[in-house]
Amino acid sequence: MLTRRGVAGMVAGLGVGRIVPAQAQANGYPDRPVRMLIGFPPGGTVDTIGRLLAPAMSSKLGQPVVIENRGGAAGVLAIEAVARGRPDGYTIVLASAGALAVIPHMQSSMPYDPFKDLAPVSRVVSTPQLLVVGKHVPANTVQELVAMAKATPGRLTFGSTGSGSTLHLAGELFKMRAGIDILHVPYRGGAPAVTALLAGEIDMLLVDIPVVMPHVQTGSFKALGLAADQRISVLPDVPTITEAGVPGVVAEGWYAIYAPPGTPAPIIATLQRATAEALVMPETQRALVALGGVVAASTPDELTAHLRAEFTKWGEVVRVSGARMN
Repeated sequence: MLTRRGVAGMVAGLGVGRIVPAQAQANGYPDRPVRMLIGFPPGGTVDTIGRLLAPAMSSKLGQPVVIENRGGAAGVLAIEAVARGRPDGYTIVLASAGALAVIPHMQSSMPYDPFKDLAPVSRVVSTPQLLVVGKHVPANTVQELVAMAKATPGRLTFGSTGSGSTLHLAGELFKMRAGIDILHVPYRGGAPAVTALLAGEIDMLLVDIPVVMPHVQTGSFKALGLAADQRISVLPDVPTITEAGVPGVVAEGWYAIYAPPGTPAPIIATLQRATAEALVMPETQRALVALGGVVAASTPDELTAHLRAEFTKWGEVVRVSGARMN
């Protein structure tokens, strides 16, 4: 898994310590630092992406973009703070798919409506989840794994980072699309789930690529399929799960920038432009791709359309599976 030292090294490697004055921005914005809230502790995937993106955005805005970690409730607290924030463009959030498209289906009440209480800016990156099995599992392809599951219903197990987590729902989506019965085993985080797979306590994981890449490279895990629309460069020989015979299994951790509702359109446009320009910087792209990410800049309207499609999809998975958060 990524360490804070590793994150610092990647950020330093971007060579964007200098802040270059940007072109004239809307109404003098920004004329002071911009805070980017991260809803998770330092060192995780969202924090890593934010710390790669922030200095690149700074170089485009002409002002520092300062990371503020505000962890809690699986990213909900940071989004809530922005949903209630001043609409001046000086506080934004790097939000995760789970807190936008998944958790609202499993909570009786939410402190925000992701469609009404946030101003979309841009998608940033998607990190497809990878279907891996332990060495003890004889299957070497997705089709062989599905055949095993159908031959022994309820015997194979998949792990997750907790009931109701995005990894749990990715497994449930795989079950639905493949028409199989596999048993969910929740753990308290990614590291315990990976340890369990290494020990043979569970049979498979659908998990973020950076978490398991070292074990795939050493042969401890077998990578069977990618839960994405297309293959990625860091795993060119791993087919998508759709290619491997189970269509419709797309489970990505995606991340997007939002501002408070009511933020003026010229400020949103400035933030969107800075994000898009930061994401096409070669240094930024290389660092994000090395994490297994797919750069995915968008317009605000495209972001809203993507969220709506994801919201609908995960709502169905929650309804059919009966998944609930811990």
